[in-house]
Amino acid sequence: MSTKVTKNEALDYHKVPNPGKVAIATTTRLESQRDLSLAYSPGVAFPCEEIKEDPELAYEYTSKRNLVAVISNGTAVLGLGDIGALASKPVMEGKAVLFKKFAAVDSFDIEVDETDIDKFCEVVKAISPTFGGINLEDIKAPECFEIERRLIDELNIPVMHDDQHGTAIITTAALMNAAEMMNKNVEDMKVVVVGAGASAISCSTMYKELGVKNLIMCDSKGVIHSGRDNLNKYKKDFMIDEALTMEEAFTDADMVLGLSRPGTFTKEHVALMAEEPIVFTLANPTPELFPEEVREVKPKAIIGTGRSDFPNQVNNVLGFPFIFRGALDVQTRKINMTMKMAAAKAIANLAKEPLYAELKVEFGDLSYGKEYIIPVPFDKRLMVEVSAAVANAAYETGVARIKEFNLEAYREKLSLMV
Repeated sequence: MSTKVTKNEALDYHKVPNPGKVAIATTTRLESQRDLSLAYSPGVAFPCEEIKEDPELAYEYTSKRNLVAVISNGTAVLGLGDIGALASKPVMEGKAVLFKKFAAVDSFDIEVDETDIDKFCEVVKAISPTFGGINLEDIKAPECFEIERRLIDELNIPVMHDDQHGTAIITTAALMNAAEMMNKNVEDMKVVVVGAGASAISCSTMYKELGVKNLIMCDSKGVIHSGRDNLNKYKKDFMIDEALTMEEAFTDADMVLGLSRPGTFTKEHVALMAEEPIVFTLANPTPELFPEEVREVKPKAIIGTGRSDFPNQVNNVLGFPFIFRGALDVQTRKINMTMKMAAAKAIANLAKEPLYAELKVEFGDLSYGKEYIIPVPFDKRLMVEVSAAVANAAYETGVARIKEFNLEAYREKLSLMV
């Protein structure tokens, strides 16, 4: 089935039968005067009083326990750039749709018309009591790093900038499986990251956590090294001592991760890499190099893109709905590295499982191999495997509010939801 759409099709999709993609539905009965008395005055006063005495009871008496805010200021919308808060609303509504459809998580999209870090954080903090979690989206670097850090430190609900960590989690899962196929230990791999924005920084951080030691990051001015005087504090964490050229960086490299724009590295660069390299060209919608260009110089490469019309699509929907599902269900205060790594491992392991019949009808007889190193987004097992792994990691690392957690019972509950 073709995934290509026309402008008119997309515009019609967003306005027919009603404008936008999300709406609110009630979850309780309201059919009589008695129902009205329970839902509103006077009955509503009782849960209000309970929550006043114990704020944690908001998780029992309100929708907070299953509600995520999708928040953006529209300064770095994928493929569109700084288009402003209001113009970003269709994207944020889309994120809300994905939360609901893939993981049964309710969400409100909130577009904040503010680029000042202090003011933006003040707005988010002020509205945070409404929500059980906050998904930051499409906020430009380097501001996004400081915004996320502040909100994580100052709020007691999970906050995650998906542009950073979603991409990191999915590409880490892909790296795990690709390295295994190539019979390579990540500790011995030479990894080149082209791009130094939010997702590139987060991916590189997670790769280091995984065990990658030899990582070379490049921005628009070349390799990031200690001799440069034009680096922000986030790039400095990844500078190397030697002032390498791009060609030297690519020589014998085992992997390149492209998170930049078309043409930032070339076939000639890829030709310098190891014989069987891992090449993730994730610029979207046009990758740095198309898969056929990579294969011209490295026919044995494992290739991933951000597009749905090529194998190994690195799609954040493999992660964020299920990460928040698990985080909400154990009422976490944070999303930590252990939880993110647990999600990556769960995603990687699921790719090794045979496809069930429904998926085979849609995607063909895919099996674990170079063109199938991460699951497809519509694999319903993702909710069970990823959410359970995240919830368990939260509980074991002490960031969950719940006092008792039965992993098998939770997996069964998730299976019934699917």
